Amino acid sequence: MRITDLRFEHHREPLGIGERAPRLSWLVGGAPPGWRQAAYQVRALAEDGAVAWCGERVEDDESNLVAWPGQRLASRQRLAVQVRVWGSGGATGWSDPRPVEAGLLDPGDWTARLISPAGAHPAVPAFRREFVVGGEVRRARLYVTAHGVYRLWLNGAEVGDHVLPPGWTSYRHRLRYQTHDVTGLLRPGPAALGALAAEGWFRGRLGFSGGRRNIWGDRGALLAQLEIVYASGGRQVVGTDGAWRTAASAITEAGLYDGETCDARLMWDGWTSPGFDDAGWAAVRAEAVDAARLVAPTGPPVRRTELVRPVSVGRSPGGRMIVDFGQNVVGRLRIRPRGPAGTRIVLRHAEVLEDGELALRPLRGARAEDAFVLRGTGEAEEWEPSFTFHGFRYAEIQGWPGEPDADDVTAVVCHSDMRRTGWFECSEPLLNRLHDNVVWSMRGNFLDVPTDCPQRDERLGWTGDLQVFAPAGSFLYDCAGVLTSWLRDVLAEQMASPSGTPPLTVPDPAMGWDTAQAGWGDVVTLAPWTLYERFGDVEVLRRGYPGMTAWVDRVAELAGPSCVWDGQFHLGDWLDPAAPPDRPAAGRTDGALVATAYFARSAETVARVAALLGRDEDAGRYAELAARVRRAFADEFVSPNGRVAGDSQTAYALALRFGLLPSAAQRERAGRRLAELVHAGGYRVGTGFAGTPLIADALEDAGETQLAYRLLLERGCPSFLYPVTMGATTVWERWDALLPDGRLNPGEMTSFNHYAPGAIVDWLHRSVAGLAPAAPGYRRILVRPRPGGGLTYARAVHDTPYGTASAGWSLDGDRLEVRVVVPPNASAVVVAPGGGEPVEVGSGEHVFGVAWTPEPYPPARPPGTVVPVPGGG
Repeated sequence: MRITDLRFEHHREPLGIGERAPRLSWLVGGAPPGWRQAAYQVRALAEDGAVAWCGERVEDDESNLVAWPGQRLASRQRLAVQVRVWGSGGATGWSDPRPVEAGLLDPGDWTARLISPAGAHPAVPAFRREFVVGGEVRRARLYVTAHGVYRLWLNGAEVGDHVLPPGWTSYRHRLRYQTHDVTGLLRPGPAALGALAAEGWFRGRLGFSGGRRNIWGDRGALLAQLEIVYASGGRQVVGTDGAWRTAASAITEAGLYDGETCDARLMWDGWTSPGFDDAGWAAVRAEAVDAARLVAPTGPPVRRTELVRPVSVGRSPGGRMIVDFGQNVVGRLRIRPRGPAGTRIVLRHAEVLEDGELALRPLRGARAEDAFVLRGTGEAEEWEPSFTFHGFRYAEIQGWPGEPDADDVTAVVCHSDMRRTGWFECSEPLLNRLHDNVVWSMRGNFLDVPTDCPQRDERLGWTGDLQVFAPAGSFLYDCAGVLTSWLRDVLAEQMASPSGTPPLTVPDPAMGWDTAQAGWGDVVTLAPWTLYERFGDVEVLRRGYPGMTAWVDRVAELAGPSCVWDGQFHLGDWLDPAAPPDRPAAGRTDGALVATAYFARSAETVARVAALLGRDEDAGRYAELAARVRRAFADEFVSPNGRVAGDSQTAYALALRFGLLPSAAQRERAGRRLAELVHAGGYRVGTGFAGTPLIADALEDAGETQLAYRLLLERGCPSFLYPVTMGATTVWERWDALLPDGRLNPGEMTSFNHYAPGAIVDWLHRSVAGLAPAAPGYRRILVRPRPGGGLTYARAVHDTPYGTASAGWSLDGDRLEVRVVVPPNASAVVVAPGGGEPVEVGSGEHVFGVAWTPEPYPPARPPGTVVPVPGGG
């Protein structure tokens, strides 16, 4: 046995972390079946290899996010940590040393100053500073951030591989910085730092209907602090200050929505290296930074994660050059043109075509256009925008000299560099493509913050979208670090509000959307609970608890003594396909019903969190509030025989899944009525944001698992698989965003990359394949597959905090085989299809065979059904 993976908090790269006492997690390889940990011990080595401290042996079986047992880290301190464990199969040796290094943990550690152009502010200013390295370098770290986004070079080499650093945070409360190991870039003698800083989210245009600019400030700025430790023991600090120089760069425009323009004729040779003549450059303005706002990252940065080659380069009916990448991606183009100086190449982006041309209407006010002016060197000039991103499958190229080769245009995929942790496959190719589409949509919309869409004039951190998608997303990727950071911004924005109301979007672009909204505000209760359930992180509950109680208390105030939250506009079951294209909130389900259901759910969740945190008085108070809201919901919206007001699929799904029906008879009747509605609707999607994540589970709870499959596998418009049959490679905001005749849906909400509706795949993981958490962090796994839908096999794999788990089944005639893999130090309860008692198993691989007769599968359409086609098409 051996320790195979030692982690600190949720960091993949524990350099410059912000935690003084980072929690530890580890995996055990080579353990025998059924192995359980009994004890562990941790020690830390100093940089010279000596033992800095050694913790006591701890008699405990936990290996995920265990408490730091030694002295707290100081700023800049670097240790190498080792773990060893004991268990039923013996003990491991000490693990390989795993380095961890703290960042600048105290405001007083910062001596650098924010620098910006002293005069007129160019689109993208360049900054540089020369200095002398005074001897052999033992260690060098560069700490850097910006008001905006930046790129930075040291001695001609770019520092780091991040995209759009430092990312997007609630700048009034938190400004993230990055730590880079630049030891290998320094040699004794002259040296130079060079940087570009663009507007990014800090002062760029955000929001739709024209949006707003300069939300957090009207000037970009750079903050960098290079700290050199010499072999002799000396120390040198080179920070941004008044000695730096600045000039306008060759990038003449750089906006997230509108795109980037670069004139290569304006580029300087060697400006990031020592010896460059910057006599014509101007002085900078240097000012103090509020160092209390500076925070280290908790998750991975945005990076270039994949290159996608074109599948075709052709001409549109109008004669325009169109490049098709075969996949809707988020990022930008990398081009290699060759031509005369002054040649201007324009790149336009879109997700779909209409009549063979770029469909630009879904972009609304985003120009999404990049331009590159050639320098004319006679050689191919490679260029990729630095400070923008687009959502696109298709690109229109104007001004290219001649015809590009396939290698001359590449799509560069960019997103938060999260580790993939979840996979699903089954015997239905369209279902596999749907799952792939959800993965691609998560990749595209987890670009530092979880956004709603990556292409139009929006790209905001809508709280409701994340709230519904968090379970699915937490399976697909290790998004704990990204979401931990974002939820801290949510809490900061919420607690800065006098009413304790979370903004609809975080970071908040101050668009005036300050209304409390059910489903959106509930992100502060339900998303932390999901992270606890999926990653076993109780600290996210402890940290978020003030926001949870503030939100539920605010809703209680709005609902009043009746506990029914009505009397205001609610987004409700947003984008119900039955809603008119121009009124996406006007669906079949009463907004007050949705709001009151979420009120009950959040109050109940806060009660559970309070009990978990040992706040017994709060637990009792919120449990009693949840009970009152449930009674109020039943009194207001449920008839004695189980009919729910509005008689919509979402109304029944909410009532069933949120436990809002008092009696067994009402629950049974509500389940039957939900099934009737799904049949009557011709198995088309009849739910919006609130109902879609719940509908399949609600049908399963009602004993209608095969009907859930029938709904999932429908291909007509609108349905879960309809976009796949139309060639979709990501999830659409509307299931009928593109109509069967190839025309765009007339509604404004027509993003073709929107992860929230992809929340349905959580049911694929938990019920179709049968892999679900039964205890926080999958310490105990529930394996309960529900075969059906004509599928012959299904399988899910998930890298849990304890190791890789999998569950799946295959059908061979009348025999069904279930295969389960449980990681070391975990267990599973297996409920085989067809009944039988649950079986508890330990780690290892397990196979169960049962006789199986497929359950009846609903026909394509019930006899006599009149099938409505909501939302057009």
